Amino acid sequence: MDSITIALVLLLAVILSGTISRLLPLPVPLPLIQIAFGAAITGITGDGVVLEPDIFFLLFLPPLLFLDGWRIPKEGLFRDKGVILELALGLVVFTVVGVGLLIHWMIPAMPLAVAFALAAIVSPTDPVAVSAIAARVPIPPRLMHILEGESLLNDASGLVCMRFAVAAAVTGTFSLTDALGTFLWVAIGGILIGFGVTWLVVRIKDTVSRKLGEDPGAQILISLLIPFGAYLVAEHLHCSGILAAVAAGITMSYAELRGKALGITRVRRNAVWDTVQFALNGIIFVLLGEQLPGIISGAARVVTETGHVDPIWLIAYVIAINAALAALRFVWVWVSLHFTLFRATRRGQEIHKPHWKLLVATSLAGVRGAITLAGILTLPFFLDDGITPFPARDLAIFLAAGVIIFSLVAASVGLPFLLKDLELPPEPDHHQEEDTARIASAEAAIRMIEKLQHAMSEGRTDADLYGEVGTRLMELYRQRIDGRSKIGDEAEEVRRMEEVDKRLRLAALRAERDEIFRLSRARKVSEEIARKLIREIDLAEARYTV
Repeated sequence: MDSITIALVLLLAVILSGTISRLLPLPVPLPLIQIAFGAAITGITGDGVVLEPDIFFLLFLPPLLFLDGWRIPKEGLFRDKGVILELALGLVVFTVVGVGLLIHWMIPAMPLAVAFALAAIVSPTDPVAVSAIAARVPIPPRLMHILEGESLLNDASGLVCMRFAVAAAVTGTFSLTDALGTFLWVAIGGILIGFGVTWLVVRIKDTVSRKLGEDPGAQILISLLIPFGAYLVAEHLHCSGILAAVAAGITMSYAELRGKALGITRVRRNAVWDTVQFALNGIIFVLLGEQLPGIISGAARVVTETGHVDPIWLIAYVIAINAALAALRFVWVWVSLHFTLFRATRRGQEIHKPHWKLLVATSLAGVRGAITLAGILTLPFFLDDGITPFPARDLAIFLAAGVIIFSLVAASVGLPFLLKDLELPPEPDHHQEEDTARIASAEAAIRMIEKLQHAMSEGRTDADLYGEVGTRLMELYRQRIDGRSKIGDEAEEVRRMEEVDKRLRLAALRAERDEIFRLSRARKVSEEIARKLIREIDLAEARYTV
């Protein structure tokens, strides 16, 4: 019962934090409110959740990373693959060395290996935190794609660096050859396992659906289980479960392009996954808030290890680490950008040099979150002898938690200022791409209607009825083709007309729904009929609001 009660309290905290976020006059990021909510819960009850890092990783990260991999735009991911890999691999190693040396210099009582372990776990940016910031800050689409791609891939490199730093701290030995070999096995193995598990499950699912029919509920449950399956298989084989979950999501997005699933399955599945994402994102930050009082008290007990008696030095360390993370990230991004521009110039391509504010925004947007929290809590309690306590463990946990909160606050405050009225490099215009797709789909619909109406009316006495209905439907598609074929001012006028049409249709649909609810309350229509009609209106409304 205690576990069930805790889960219910966490879900209630997520709901209330969202309500408070909407009530506040200032645009305070939802994660910060949820962290404060969690801290308040622990302050009131006097006891926080005992967080098991392995369980935390298993319950929260696979579904969220799977969903991010599923929904991230693949064209942006592959277009900027060079930049993303530079950030996800090179920047992590650069950060581990630079920040690790800084931490050891500031806190001599913290061994160098432990400092490197702390630097490794604060180096990966977090896709959950990035998405949470993006919900309140208008981040340019291309920058958002780069940040999401980076945060999906840099977890493995950061966690592998941390694993070897911890091993060096515990055993006192380190092998660069073993580290490189392990990294390749962890990364490549995780990606292949994620792809293989998803491919196998999808093939089996399609075979069963083809022979027995599709059950939307079962399809949704399968999609929820795939990330856990990929994660567990990868972890069992000592590969990256995180990369396996991401690869599973990317593979799932390509599997979906075959269009095998029923429309009703996709509608219901999207609703379920949106709910899962909302709940897990919120619980992660509420849990972080619940851990804060214990983390702070633990760090305060060992603050004397740093050679200072004033706990204010802890805050100074957090600020210094965050400043170093941002500075190293800025240097890496600046060098990477100029190298990319140099290569583009050599190839004779047109280049658009971004404003310096965009470089600073890229550095500031590297927020930390669940990966850092869960990773730092996996630090062992004792060294290899099983007796000697792991040096500065509580202090490392406090500094990691401070980095998470400080990075969220800095991004929330700094990004709106940096991105306001910023002249951005031109983004590709997708209007023409959308128009082409709508015209092609309308032409396919017309061909199918013509083919089907002839087949249905053949040999029937009421053939004119089929011809009349088919003509009416085809006229709607021809209007779409005519509107989408226009260019220039005419195309802009068509888009304005579509916006007016959208507003009128939404108003009409809402009026329909209100009337059906009124009739149902007055017992003039059965509940079953009302539910059916309301669902039809909701689906029609979703077409204009998604």
